[in-house]
Amino acid sequence: MKSDLQNVDKNALVNIKLRVEDNSSVVDGIVNDIISPYVKDLDNYVRFISKCLSNGEQPPTNCELEDFCMNLSTYIYFASGMCEQLGVRDDIAKAVYKETYNNARDTAGGTVQDKNTMAELESQQEQLISVCYNRCYKTMKAKVESAQELLSSCKKVLTHRMQEIELTKMEGSVSRRNYEG
Repeated sequence: MKSDLQNVDKNALVNIKLRVEDNSSVVDGIVNDIISPYVKDLDNYVRFISKCLSNGEQPPTNCELEDFCMNLSTYIYFASGMCEQLGVRDDIAKAVYKETYNNARDTAGGTVQDKNTMAELESQQEQLISVCYNRCYKTMKAKVESAQELLSSCKKVLTHRMQEIELTKMEGSVSRRNYEG
């Protein structure tokens, strides 16, 4: 194996990497254009929460945590519905790709391999859009799941704080009884 790596054309690898990066930036742009309207509100709110949490000297108040919980729940609700819309578009993009591929294959002449090659060439754009919608769906789903984790964390912190308050109240009433008694 080591001898195989010594024979690798490093310039060719660099050129392939650059080509992948170029093509990836095109796909990333398409994906961002598609997903942005779907996830914009949730992303903005998560950024807002992140900004609030970034000040370690002033942790969020209980009131702010309650607001985070209520607002995140709302944003997750809408984002989940939009995720399903992207799922539908993903399914349609796959169907368009398959239709284009099959039509191109049916009209191509030659051997089976020739037909497959021609169909692949003819349906590259549709396949690329299908890949983009699939990425969008997976990204949106991951963002919704991450937002649900953030919501769960906010709830846990709030619950912990409420328990501490109750414990402090109980300790205070025990101390008063002992003092008065």
